[in-house]
Amino acid sequence: MTTADHAATTAGAGSAGNAGSAGTAGSTARNSAGQPAAHTVTLATLVSLIIGSTLGSGIFALPQNIGSVAGPGAMLTGWVIAGVGMLAIAFVFQILAQRKPELDSGVYSYVRAGLGDFIGFTAGLGYWLGSVMAQVGYATLLFGTLGYYLPVFDNQWVLAGAVSALTWLIFAALTRGVKQAALMNVIVTVAKIVPIICFIVLVAFLGFSWETFTADFWGHSSRFTFSEQLQGIMLYTVWVFIGIEGASVYSKQSKTRRDVGRATIIGFLSILALLVAVSTLSYGVLTQEQLAALPDNSMAAVLEAVVGPWGGALISCGLCLSVLGAYVSWQMLCAEPIVLMARDGLLPTRLGAVNAAGAPFAAQLVSTAVIQLFVVVFFANETSYNAMVQLATVMYLLPYIFSALYLVILCTRREPGATPGNTRAHLTVGIVAFVYSLWLIYAADPVYVLFGALAVVPGLIPYVWTKRHRGERLFNTFEWCVVALVLAAATVAIYGLVTGRLVLG
Repeated sequence: MTTADHAATTAGAGSAGNAGSAGTAGSTARNSAGQPAAHTVTLATLVSLIIGSTLGSGIFALPQNIGSVAGPGAMLTGWVIAGVGMLAIAFVFQILAQRKPELDSGVYSYVRAGLGDFIGFTAGLGYWLGSVMAQVGYATLLFGTLGYYLPVFDNQWVLAGAVSALTWLIFAALTRGVKQAALMNVIVTVAKIVPIICFIVLVAFLGFSWETFTADFWGHSSRFTFSEQLQGIMLYTVWVFIGIEGASVYSKQSKTRRDVGRATIIGFLSILALLVAVSTLSYGVLTQEQLAALPDNSMAAVLEAVVGPWGGALISCGLCLSVLGAYVSWQMLCAEPIVLMARDGLLPTRLGAVNAAGAPFAAQLVSTAVIQLFVVVFFANETSYNAMVQLATVMYLLPYIFSALYLVILCTRREPGATPGNTRAHLTVGIVAFVYSLWLIYAADPVYVLFGALAVVPGLIPYVWTKRHRGERLFNTFEWCVVALVLAAATVAIYGLVTGRLVLG
């Protein structure tokens, strides 16, 4: 398994979803094959991996994202629910990495092992689609932030052209075998952490007002009920947590297996503290209505309201460096699910081939072309950054749901080495993660679920072709049911598009 394989398994999702540092583990000791050397990854490195792969641009947009749907009370309640649920998901991947160390082809490999080729393929496809959609969203956030200082990017089609140009320029570089440098990792990490810490300190001591925070604590002035507020913020809380399972990827290389669990807890609590701090402090500076009206780079706007224009510029610089660095790294890594599935016989073999420079040219080309397609679709429909985020998050939920289900299935079997105590604990974790993930699908706007199903359908074509070419069975009875459900949802989405009843916000 290559370094990119490891990163793509989980940290990649953090890069796409949050524009985090996909190559966070670049500082770990490596053997001659370029992989982390056995049993050399320390607790500190594991913690930094989690923080680096999870914290990203999602936090910069958080005040507006949550303020658009929820008051302070629903916000705090939502973080409690998300904290429990996402920690369970993180532990699902940690437990699976320990129980099934031979499954090292990314998160989709767990799903494939437990639920078969097609469900595994669907999970991998959802992971990949979420990543390419996120690329569009975060490139839009990058140029939208630049547009505050360079008005030329305020034009929708100039913005689309800039996103497209950046995407193809990076593709040209990556096909020549360009890798993310360790220096970029350091710069990106510092660029993220320093502005966030400055925001928390400055707002806490200079801008936070308890009166503003408690003025409409339960969001009574909002058009949403409390349950609707809670439901509305759920996908945003998942979005900023994507990548939290990162430590489990390197469980085999950690000095001790105990360090993986410790790193997961420490990293998770650190991330949660930062996210809650940014969300809470923002409600003490501006009202919910004011937060909802902010631009996508809302953290900058909040700090600007406290200390003036230089505060907004500080946050904007951090966001731009963070997004740009991660955009490059994830465009390289988002091809990995395609490569892995091609090598596992779920997609045409040629998609897993590499060129003379060692780059997966075909997989990179497909990923870049699909990113370009989404640029056209999203901008033609004037899709908002928030809508892109929610659609991408729905796609990411597929491997989460099925991986949690696989852990539940494992715990119902008698396996060598499994103790009753461990089995009960693992079963509890799996059930919590599974129920939480399913509830997130329920909490999502049905529009995003329907469009997600529509996005999955084209991926069935190469899968069916590959299976027929290899002379293998297409689907079993359960898989036929899933296919029928996906096609039915896609049909509804197409009908909604044609009639104008379904529109991405």
